[in-house]
Amino acid sequence: MSDSVVKMLEAFSAAWNAHDLDTLMALSTDDCEFWASAGPDELGTRYVGQQAVAGAYRALFDFYPDAQWTKGRLTLLGPDRALSEWTFVGTTLDGKRVEVLGLDVLDLVGEKVRIKNSYRKNRTA
Repeated sequence: MSDSVVKMLEAFSAAWNAHDLDTLMALSTDDCEFWASAGPDELGTRYVGQQAVAGAYRALFDFYPDAQWTKGRLTLLGPDRALSEWTFVGTTLDGKRVEVLGLDVLDLVGEKVRIKNSYRKNRTA
């Protein structure tokens, strides 16, 4: 996989920690999708298109104003797929602290993210 794809994935990860919605969307295809780790459907909650995905990302940043994805590790699976492992840490608006292990399966088109399919542990403690 090209160095430019690796740099794009690193920039995508950095944009999450910076809460940089403009960069996240610039690094996503026009027909991008976000499959959230929770929701009523088999896929969790599915957001389709730039506007819907940006709204979902914005809501996450609003709910966890200090959100960070730490201990990141990228694994390239080929020209059109990558894994992004991370530990999510953040505090909800009502003061609940969250720290969980998670994973994104990223479908890629060229040097952009087409699908961000998120999985994360559900910690009870």
